[in-house]
Amino acid sequence: MKKQILPLFASGFLMISNFSCSDWNRTAEKENQPEGLMINETEKKQAFSGNKTKIKLALILDTSNSMDGLIDQAKNQLWKIVTELAKTKDENGEDPEIDLALYQYGNDNLSVRNGYVQLVQNFTGELDEISEKLFALKTNGGEEYCGTVIGTSLNDLKWSESADDLQMIYIAGNEGFNQGSYLYKKACETAKNKNITVNTIFCGNRDEGIKTFWKHGADLTNGNFACINSDAKAIHYDSPFDDQISLLNVQLNATYVPCNAVGFSKKQKQLAQDYNAERIGKANASKRYLSKGSKVYRNSSWDLVDYSKKKNFDINKLDKKYLPDSLKSLSNYELKNKINQLADDRDKIKKEMAKLNKKREEFVAEQKKKAIESGSVQLENVIIKGLRDQASKKKIKFEKTIN
Repeated sequence: MKKQILPLFASGFLMISNFSCSDWNRTAEKENQPEGLMINETEKKQAFSGNKTKIKLALILDTSNSMDGLIDQAKNQLWKIVTELAKTKDENGEDPEIDLALYQYGNDNLSVRNGYVQLVQNFTGELDEISEKLFALKTNGGEEYCGTVIGTSLNDLKWSESADDLQMIYIAGNEGFNQGSYLYKKACETAKNKNITVNTIFCGNRDEGIKTFWKHGADLTNGNFACINSDAKAIHYDSPFDDQISLLNVQLNATYVPCNAVGFSKKQKQLAQDYNAERIGKANASKRYLSKGSKVYRNSSWDLVDYSKKKNFDINKLDKKYLPDSLKSLSNYELKNKINQLADDRDKIKKEMAKLNKKREEFVAEQKKKAIESGSVQLENVIIKGLRDQASKKKIKFEKTIN
C-alpha cells in the first residue's frame, strides 16, 4: 500500500512550483461586482472572533533515555488526538479555537540551568509545526523534574484568563513526580488557580505511579491519572476508505497557496509532514489527512485562503511576488474570485473528508475497543479520555465526526 501513497506525496511536491493547473485558470465570475468585494466576510468574523471558546492543550514529554517508546507513540498518535479535538463544539454550537503546545524535559542535551526543560513549540493552530518538531525529538539521559517543567509551562505559555475555556496539561514520564527543587505541589496549585488541569501519564504500572506521586499530581487539579505501557507498539487499522482519503488529501493540498515570504517553506513543511505520516503507515496517514480536513488545521501565517480571513486583510497590500506564477498577473478582482473559489473547493473537500472520517471510525471501532479491553492502553486512549471527561465540565460537546 505504501507504493500507492508515496507517488501521491511526490506529486504534492510538484504542486509547490506548479500551481497553474486548469482549475486555477477558470475565468472570474460575477464581473459586475465592485472592486471592493469582501471575501467570505461572515466566515472571517466567525474565524477571528475574540469571544470564541478556547481549547488549549500542552503536551509535555519525557525525552530521557528510556522514553523512546513514548515518543514513538506520540508520533504515531498525534493525528488521532487532533481528529478528536476536531469534533468539538461549545455550548452554543460554535467551533472552539484550538491550540497545541509541546515541551520536552529530562534530556541531558537540554540546559541544566533551565532544569533540563525546553519549550519545543509555543501554542499554535499550525499543526505542521507540532508534527515537525515532534518527529525531531531525540532521547538522551537526563534528570526528570516534573514540577519544574509544569511551572515553566505555566509561565511561558499564553494561557486564557477565562474560566469557561478548556485548558489542559498532559505530562508523561516514568520517574518520581516529586523530583527537583521546584515542588510539584506548588506547580499544580498554581495551575489550578489559573483554571488549568494537569493530567498525569505514568509509563509503568499503576502501583508504582501512585507511590511516586503521579496520581497525587493529577488529583491536585482534579485531573486524570493514567498508566500506559510506553514500549507497546502503536496499533493502526487500515480501512477500505484510506485510498479515497489519500486522493482527497492531494486535492486539499492544491487549495493551500503560499502568499508571503515564509509561504514556500511552510508549504514544503506541509508536504514533509504528510510524508512523515505516510512512512508510519497508511492508516496513520489517513488520520493526518482527516485532521487537515478539519477546523483544527489552520495556516493563517502563510496560506492565501486562511490569510484572507484575517480581520485586517487588505488585498491591495498583498505582495504578489510571493504568489505562484499563475496568480501574479491577476487583477485584485480576479484574485479575490480565485481566493473564494479555492475556499469553496476546500470546503467541499472537507465535507467529503468528514463523511469518510465517520465511516472510517465506525469501521475500526470494534477492533479498537478490543485493543483497549486487552490492556494495551496507549497515549492516545488516555489523552482522548481525559479530553472528553474535562470537556463535559466546560459544556463542550463532541459531534459524531470532524468538522
